[in-house]
Amino acid sequence: MKRILLLAAAVLAMAACSSSEEQKAMARFVPERADDFVFENNLIAGRFYGKALEGNPTSPGVDIWVKLPGKLVADEWYAGAMQDPEYYHHNHGGKDCYKVAVSLGGGASVPLIDGKLCWPATNYRCYEILEQTPSKAVFALHYPQWEAAPGVLVTLDKKVTVEADTYFTAVEDTYTFTGADELTVAAGIKLHSAQQTVEQVLSAPDRYAIWEKASDQSLEEEDGMLGVALVLPGAEKVFASEDLDHALLLKTVKSGESVSYSFGSCWSKADVKTASDWFLLVSAL
Repeated sequence: MKRILLLAAAVLAMAACSSSEEQKAMARFVPERADDFVFENNLIAGRFYGKALEGNPTSPGVDIWVKLPGKLVADEWYAGAMQDPEYYHHNHGGKDCYKVAVSLGGGASVPLIDGKLCWPATNYRCYEILEQTPSKAVFALHYPQWEAAPGVLVTLDKKVTVEADTYFTAVEDTYTFTGADELTVAAGIKLHSAQQTVEQVLSAPDRYAIWEKASDQSLEEEDGMLGVALVLPGAEKVFASEDLDHALLLKTVKSGESVSYSFGSCWSKADVKTASDWFLLVSAL
């Protein structure tokens, strides 16, 4: 009996410890705000656009939110936006000041065909939560089939892994397609020409990082600089295109194959203060 009681006490103690573990990563569908899908850890936050925002914009790009390190803020900011739609465009220990429009934003991928980025015809249309713990969130977003080029029909399934205590988010994009033997996938980040961007191709041939003003437009005066980066192991080419206004990392796939990469961001008002600090952090990944 004594042994049983001791075992029961140990189980209860473990449960209490588990239930009190600090939430440092999350991801969820946001039906109360235009079908957003938000993700966050204790250092970074961002979102993908859903069906309700199609046309305003229709974009696969990652929208970066700057924030101070520590607590999760997404639920608080969305609650504030229910009373004031511009709530999270003002600084509440961070904000949404990043401009995505029709672009790859802070780190996404699309097919590159005949020198053109071939955007999905819709935003993500369905999602799955694959894992959710206090320190990790894994989810999948699905983009319906679209015609990327004449006769080339493409479907994109995106798996995203958000873990605590890192500025980087892991992505696995799986392209299924017909009408071509293989597809060149361009993973990349938007270059904002109006934001005094400092760019750096790092020593390894599989990553690109930039440092720029947090935004070129806002409801209030901007404060701070933004670091953005993308790492694609096995990239076949890394370059910046003035015409396409993106830094791109290319990889060729066959139908059903995945492109795995990581995108990252930081804010100079938080822990990463300078471009040199950011570039060193990216090069060490």
